[in-house]
Amino acid sequence: MSETPHLSGPFRIGDRVQLTGPKGRMHTITLREAGELHTHNGVLKHSLLVGQPDGSVVTNSSGHDYLAVRPLLRDFVMSMPRGAAIVYPKDAAQILAQADVFPGATVVEAGVGSGALSLWLLRAIGPAGRLLSFERREEFADVARANVETFHGEHPATWEVVVGDLVESLPDAVAPASVDRVVLDMLAPWECIDAVADALTPGGVVLCYIATATQLSRVAEYIRATGLFTEPDASETMVRGWHVEGLAVRPDHRMVAHTGFLITARRLAPGAIPPEVKRRASKSSYGDEDVELWTPGAVGDREITDKNLRKRVREAQKSAEGVRQSVAGAAAVVEETPAGE
Repeated sequence: MSETPHLSGPFRIGDRVQLTGPKGRMHTITLREAGELHTHNGVLKHSLLVGQPDGSVVTNSSGHDYLAVRPLLRDFVMSMPRGAAIVYPKDAAQILAQADVFPGATVVEAGVGSGALSLWLLRAIGPAGRLLSFERREEFADVARANVETFHGEHPATWEVVVGDLVESLPDAVAPASVDRVVLDMLAPWECIDAVADALTPGGVVLCYIATATQLSRVAEYIRATGLFTEPDASETMVRGWHVEGLAVRPDHRMVAHTGFLITARRLAPGAIPPEVKRRASKSSYGDEDVELWTPGAVGDREITDKNLRKRVREAQKSAEGVRQSVAGAAAVVEETPAGE
């Protein structure tokens, strides 16, 4: 047996399984030796799932059927413990596409938050890539580490978390012009643009994920003012689901609308001066009154209480510890099994 959860094939000890039971209620479990899922609808033994193919239906002690599938990454990030707000799957997909994150890439991320975007980036860079994640708060870094370890079953060898300020720590962490992609998910990304410009390889991409139009305006103007990047490109992504049942085909009554803006730009070669972009006359300059609208409070900075954060750290670490115990149990079973059985 492998020491990490499997992403396909029959279920094995240590795998995470998403069970959908009566009335559509879902439970996510980590398969363990002699493990059981207890609900008011009865008991489901983990042993019933071991060896079954993904997408199987199993029956618990009370005769209730459960659909068993491996949770998709999007399912995991939407249900995992959070220290900070997460990057939603719809935005994560656009980040990977717009930043063109590729296998083997060297990627810098700040801040790490709860680790949701880290999981998507780790999948995109593959085993030959490198992800360097910066986080100012130790508590958020703890939640992110636990969530990533829960999903992978271990701390990925391609991932390093640095607790500290990106501007201060990045020059010591990477060589100049050696980073392929930089993703900034923070309140004031313009504070990091100069350090990012030094780290990015010519043609590399910087992408900022920001919540408000005032943030969007300030970071775009800062990127332009450096003269080190191509013209920034901004967008947002909205997803509308549809109800499809027979001839009843209509948009859902609710949709996932604005969650954040994405703005991207590419690093120019040293000394390169891009062709001048001709624009219509507009109010492109700004003064002290405009800058006041860009302060942390005005752009939506929200603090989480220390008590709430400590609770979320405990939840994330408890989940990671459960995976470690399952992996250790699976390894012990392999060692105790005589050869040839």
